[in-house]
Amino acid sequence: MNTNKKQKGSPLFNKSIILFLISQNLSLFGSSVVGFAVIWYITLETSSGWWLMLSTICSVLPQVVISLWGGVWADRHNRKYLIMLADAFIALATFGLAIAFWAGFKRMELLLAVSVVRSIGAGIQAPAVNAIYPQLVPQDRLTRIQGINQTLSSILMLLSPAVGGVVLGSMDISWAFMLDVITAALAIVILSFIKVEKMERTDEPASIFTELKQGIRYTFHHPLLRGIIICFACSFFLITPAAVLTPLMIERNFGNDVWRLTANEIVWTVGSLIGGVFVSMHGDFKDKVRTTAVCLVAFGVTFGLLGFAGNFTIYLIIMGTAGFFMPIVATAHTVFIQEITQPTMLGRVFSVVQIITASAMPIAILIFGPLADIVSIELILIVTGVLLALVGVLYQYSNKNKLKQENFSQDITE
Repeated sequence: MNTNKKQKGSPLFNKSIILFLISQNLSLFGSSVVGFAVIWYITLETSSGWWLMLSTICSVLPQVVISLWGGVWADRHNRKYLIMLADAFIALATFGLAIAFWAGFKRMELLLAVSVVRSIGAGIQAPAVNAIYPQLVPQDRLTRIQGINQTLSSILMLLSPAVGGVVLGSMDISWAFMLDVITAALAIVILSFIKVEKMERTDEPASIFTELKQGIRYTFHHPLLRGIIICFACSFFLITPAAVLTPLMIERNFGNDVWRLTANEIVWTVGSLIGGVFVSMHGDFKDKVRTTAVCLVAFGVTFGLLGFAGNFTIYLIIMGTAGFFMPIVATAHTVFIQEITQPTMLGRVFSVVQIITASAMPIAILIFGPLADIVSIELILIVTGVLLALVGVLYQYSNKNKLKQENFSQDITE
C-alpha cells in the first residue's frame, strides 16, 4: 500500500520537502551553468558543428544507456544515498576537469570524456530523484510540489545562461566548473539532513539483469504506463522541430541578430515559469490523462501556428504561450506515473520513461535536420503540429475506458 495515502490533509511543506527542493535545484543550477558554458566554449574555440555534435552525443547517450541500471539501483538501494553518490561522482569528475584546465591541459577530448562521466552520473541520479518524491510528499500534494519544482527550475533556466555567459566572458571556464562543484557539494550537505528510508521489498532478491527485465516487463504490461510510453515517444519525436529548428527558422525569416535568438529562449522560459506558478497554485489535476492530452493538443496548435507567424512579435507571443503548457504536462504525467506505479518499481519505470524521451529527440533530428534543407521549416512545424494534436486526442480516447474503472490507480498501488 502507498503510505502517502495516510498523510492526506497534511501541510503542503515540511522540512524534508523544502530541503529536497533546495538541494536538487542547487544541483540543477550548477549543471545548467556548466552545460551552457561547455556549448559556448566549444562553439567559440572550434566553430565546428562536428564538435558540437560529439558534445551532444557524449552528454546524452551515456545517460540513456546507464539509466536502465540506474532504475534498478534506485529500487534496490536507499534513493537518498544514491542521489548523493551520483552528485559526488559528477562533482569529482568536474573538479578534476577544472584542475586540468587550470594546469593548461585544455583538450576537447578531455572535455568530451568528462561529459561522458557527468552523463553517467545524471543517468544514475535521475530515476532516483523522480522515484523519491512519493516517499517525501503526500500523494494529494504531489502535483503542487511538482509545480513548485517546475517553477524553480524555470527560474534557474533563466539565470543559468546569464551566469554561464558572465563566467565564460569575464573568467576562465574552469570557474564555471568550480561553480558546479560548489553547488553539488551544497546539495549533498543539504540532502544529508533529510531522513529517507530504503524501500521495503517483499519480492525475492534477484540479479540486476533479472530486475532490469522485471522493470521493463512491468512497464510495458501495465496498460496506462504503456500508453504513457507510446504517447511520449511520439510526442517528443514531434516536438523536436519546434525545439531544435526554430532558431534556424528565425535566422532565415527574421534575421540573424543574436537578440532574436535570445528572445526566443527567454519567452519560452517565461511561459514555462508562468505555467509552473499556475500548477503550484491551481494544479489539482484530477484527470491527469485528460490534462496531458489537452496540453499536447495545445502544443500542436501553437507549434503549427509558429509556421504561420509572419511577424516576429507574433512569433514570440505564440512561443511564450507554448511554453506555458510545458510544466503542466511535465507535472501531470510525472505525478500520474508516481500514483499508478508500485513504489518498489518506480526507479525502473522512470528509467524506461527517461530512455524513451531522451532517445526520441536525437532520432527525430536525424530526420528533421536534413529535411529542413529540402522543405521549409514552416511546413515541418505545421505538419508536426497537426500530428502532435492528433497524438493528444488519441491518448485521451485510448485511455477513456481504463479511466472509468473505479479507483483504478488506488488498486494498482495497494
